[in-house]
Amino acid sequence: MIPAPAPADRRSRAASARALLPGLLLCAAVTGAALAVEALELRWLGRGWLDAVVLAIVIGAVIRSLWTPPAALRPGIAFSARTLLEIAVVLLGASISAATILAIGPGLLLGTIAVVAVAIMASYGLGRLLRLPRRMAMLVACGNGICGNSAIVAVAPVIDAEPEEVTAAIAFTAVLGVAVVLLLPLLAVALEMSELPYGVVAGLTVYAVPQVLAATMPIGTLATQTGTLIKLVRVLMLGPVVLALSLAVAARAGQGGPGGALRRLRAVPLGRLVPWFIIGFLLMMAARSFGLIPAAALPPMGQAATALTVVSMAALGLSTDARAVARSGPRIAVAVTLSLLVLLGLALGLVSLLGVG
Repeated sequence: MIPAPAPADRRSRAASARALLPGLLLCAAVTGAALAVEALELRWLGRGWLDAVVLAIVIGAVIRSLWTPPAALRPGIAFSARTLLEIAVVLLGASISAATILAIGPGLLLGTIAVVAVAIMASYGLGRLLRLPRRMAMLVACGNGICGNSAIVAVAPVIDAEPEEVTAAIAFTAVLGVAVVLLLPLLAVALEMSELPYGVVAGLTVYAVPQVLAATMPIGTLATQTGTLIKLVRVLMLGPVVLALSLAVAARAGQGGPGGALRRLRAVPLGRLVPWFIIGFLLMMAARSFGLIPAAALPPMGQAATALTVVSMAALGLSTDARAVARSGPRIAVAVTLSLLVLLGLALGLVSLLGVG
């Protein structure tokens, strides 16, 4: 028999849950405001020009710029911004089957790998041209090319980056990541892009997997599915990139061979290389492909993923301090911005080259 949890354990879990409640309620309030504005748009303008997902970020960011949430609210905000959004990504896996993957085709998947490789090299080169230190330039390059803050944190111990360098790279990437989520749907409208090519561009340019949901949901289901798959390929490249950097840094330090690289790899937790929600996403996708998920369960799962995404975007807005841009330094800001524009150009070029859409 499995022993029952000790009373002290139960009290500890209850206290942890209570600590999350104030922040969760604030995120829920921002979500309610976003849904109300969306409803007013539909009533007065005949259509929703800004989706609730986008409105939640904007409202949360405006609140954050005027008011810093006290410590009591931060655990719930952090939980909403990270864990709830990761659960939404897992649920999204149920909407994608093997047929969807086959429809994308090997050319696009190989093109995604090529874009990531070129983007990392180009971003590193830009950073060095702007006279960023090698480690800072590499942090910016990997964050831009792969998956934003997660890549920066995973790469940092391998290249012996200083905490100040990691903080500076993350600060601007976090703010710019929100800007991309807000502005990218406008690009789809300006270029009159259909869902499939837009999903490819979003998957190639948005920093974090969960943020792909926010950038693509206003455009459509196919855009969301495609963007998530493309982004998944980028995230899965984190492992090979970290391995390559481990070998390169070990050789540079005179520790060539697998021994030196392995010592550096041990500094990177496995969860950083393959996040749990990516594994969950893949398992849900496999379950959908093998018919293990009842058809009646798919709509509620999709609705739950959307609802969790809106709450999480409210938390993301509440966590975004635009003033961090000023503290990150002008050269880092220029390097990250130019790197993102290069990545966007590569994404649009790949869509055009392959004739997607």
